[in-house]
Amino acid sequence: MPPENVDARVVLTTAASPEEAERLGRALVEEGLAACATLLPGARSIYRWEGKVEEAAEVVLLMKTDAAHLAALEARLHALHSYETPEFLALPVAWGSRGYLEWLAGSLGQA
Repeated sequence: MPPENVDARVVLTTAASPEEAERLGRALVEEGLAACATLLPGARSIYRWEGKVEEAAEVVLLMKTDAAHLAALEARLHALHSYETPEFLALPVAWGSRGYLEWLAGSLGQA
């Protein structure tokens, strides 16, 4: 059973290159704002930007954090990111293994 009141979050963003995704992920983990950053290269995004449909190769970055670190994580991501308006979507975690959630909670704030 997971711990009571799970406050873990999975945060999604994208980066323009594997190098940028690695730089972002490493900085946010080192600063204790994310417990883990998983890079998923090979994404292709189709989106509307400034009235036009655009397409770009990107790297998806999944970050694991908790509710208490979301605001600081978002602010730091925006400061470090090359995009004018980087994606920042935080999804609540409904369930997780106790060991993983305990590790996640213990890994945050250790800058």
